[in-house]
Parts: sequence; C-alpha cells; structure tokens
Amino acid sequence: MSRPLMQAAENAVELGLDGTGLTVRTRAVLEILYAEDEATVPAIAQKLEINRQYVQLMVNETLADNLTVRCENPRHKKSAIITLTDQGRALIKDVIGREMSLVRSMSAGLNTSEVETALKVVTALIEKLKSNIESD
Repeated sequence: MSRPLMQAAENAVELGLDGTGLTVRTRAVLEILYAEDEATVPAIAQKLEINRQYVQLMVNETLADNLTVRCENPRHKKSAIITLTDQGRALIKDVIGREMSLVRSMSAGLNTSEVETALKVVTALIEKLKSNIESD
C-alpha cells in the first residue's frame, strides 16, 4: 500500500501547486528554506536525503524564478547560502497554508490515537528501512 499512498500524496501536492509555477521538487526546496530561513545546497540535500547535485538543479530553478537568492557564505567560499526572496516566502507560505487546510479536512473522522498510531508505525518503518540500508 505504500506505492499507492505515495503516488496519491504526490498527486495531491501537484494538484495543490496548480497555478503557482512550482513543481513538487522546487516546492520541497522552498519548504526547507521557509522552515530554516537559510541553508546551503548540501544542507538542503541532507534534509531531503537526496543527491547534492540534484538539489543544485532544483535550487537553480528557484533562483531563475526569483524565489530564492544566493548569498555569500562566510564559512565556506564555494557553498553559498540560499535564502527565500519576499516573493518566494509569500508563495510557499500560501502553498503550505492550503496544504494544511487539506490535511485538516482529510483528518476529519480520525481520532487522535489513530493518527498517533499511524505516525508511530510509519516512523518505525522508516527508521528500520534506513538502518537496513546503512548496515549493508
């Protein structure tokens, strides 16, 4: 059931991005920057648990769309700090707000203990899968 769940979730995110000009991948970058205020490409890659080079492509898209800016990093000459522009911050704030409204409506009829149990199971599965990969 994980594949249908992930596909449905990605489709819902894509639908929610309709008209924003964002893709699922650029949305992910903006979400991290919204939460962290700023980050380097390697830090974003670590949070997303994907390849740094791929994240660089994603960040380049946000830079080209004037949703983010590159700032000098005093701690590392080659790894710039990426931060949201006012336009990028407003856009991701709106997207997240609409997503939270959808989540609230989807959770109607579920009690807190059911949601907590589901979260506990999913978290345990992720940890076990990661530990299996890391031990190989």
